[in-house]
Amino acid sequence: MEYSLVCHSLYALWSSPVKKKLILLSIMFLIWVYLLYSCVGYCSTMPSLVVDSYRGKETLSVVGKRTESGRTDLVSRLLAKPQPWEDIESDYEEPSIRTASSRDLLDNELEMDRAEDWDEMQGEQQRAPEPSAMSSFSNGSGSKKLPQAIIIGVKKGGTRALLEFLRVHPDIRAVGAEPHFFDRNYDNGLEWYRELMPKTLEGQITMEKTPSYFVTREAPARISAMSRDTKLIVVVRDPVTRAISDYTQTLSKKPDIPSFESLTFKNRTTGLIDTSWSAIQIGIYAKHLDNWLQYFPMEQILFVSGERLISDPAGELGRVQDFLGLKRIITDKHFYFNQTKGFPCLKKAEGSSKPHCLGKTKGRTHPNIDPEVVQRLRDFYRPFNMKFYQMTGHNFGWD
Repeated sequence: MEYSLVCHSLYALWSSPVKKKLILLSIMFLIWVYLLYSCVGYCSTMPSLVVDSYRGKETLSVVGKRTESGRTDLVSRLLAKPQPWEDIESDYEEPSIRTASSRDLLDNELEMDRAEDWDEMQGEQQRAPEPSAMSSFSNGSGSKKLPQAIIIGVKKGGTRALLEFLRVHPDIRAVGAEPHFFDRNYDNGLEWYRELMPKTLEGQITMEKTPSYFVTREAPARISAMSRDTKLIVVVRDPVTRAISDYTQTLSKKPDIPSFESLTFKNRTTGLIDTSWSAIQIGIYAKHLDNWLQYFPMEQILFVSGERLISDPAGELGRVQDFLGLKRIITDKHFYFNQTKGFPCLKKAEGSSKPHCLGKTKGRTHPNIDPEVVQRLRDFYRPFNMKFYQMTGHNFGWD
């Protein structure tokens, strides 16, 4: 009899409409909390972006600071001063004083790079698909790791294209914005850097790309101190074409800059090249590579041809996947050639079913440069190119 009364009481309790609603609301609340946790995990894979003022211009910076609790709070801080580049040695005399126009242009180059980062991130945000419920669940798991592979250069060589292509691979997770940790933000510490990285699962590779690392004197030692096993990728391109592309980018932001010809020469009459101009200096690959080889063996550095990244993207991506120890998943079926832009595009971008080409800042039309100036630059770069071919054991065919 007592057993029957207990059962009857339980049945009455469950059948109560109020109790039913409370139980259902509790279950829904628990599900909502779990979904919120998963979404937070997804959002945390993206670096915090802030816009601040630098010489009166709005620019993008990936920044952060440490809170009193020791956790990383990605908030605004002042932009770091530009990293001075090491002047290279050459057979050409270096003037003691730069011209005012050359000095002003050099002062603005960091600002141009940040503006370019902003344009790239805007394009990336515009194409980013809304995360599905399942992707939110999966991105909530895993952990943030320091990168095992870094695209360290070179500017205007094709680094953004390479990164976008690689992100198609399911075993590669990469931060979109350039962290600039080993050149501009090193004082923030490795934990700050780690917080910028996306979460990865076991077997996935964390990557980032910052092209200015290749020409930053301190970068090799700093990356080596983080991990001597870090794999390095350098996208290289004909240094003459690269210099013109570099100038074209600056010209698009600053239409009143001096001509390419006037910036190229210290003295047009004697034909003396101004190696203090970064557009020229970056292309002396052998000099920069020599600095990296003091900290990393050649087998840990992969050189990707910027030209073949356009003519045969699947072939170059195959080499990169082999270098990273990954299965060759990215193949010809992932690409189509865009006749308007003049370079390959993805048939399906990461997390999207739609075709994707790089943004408007890529594939700009180059200005017409005096053929004599182009030839003089080819003569200048030739011995450096030959040395670079010898160091890498690969002829890139620029001469």
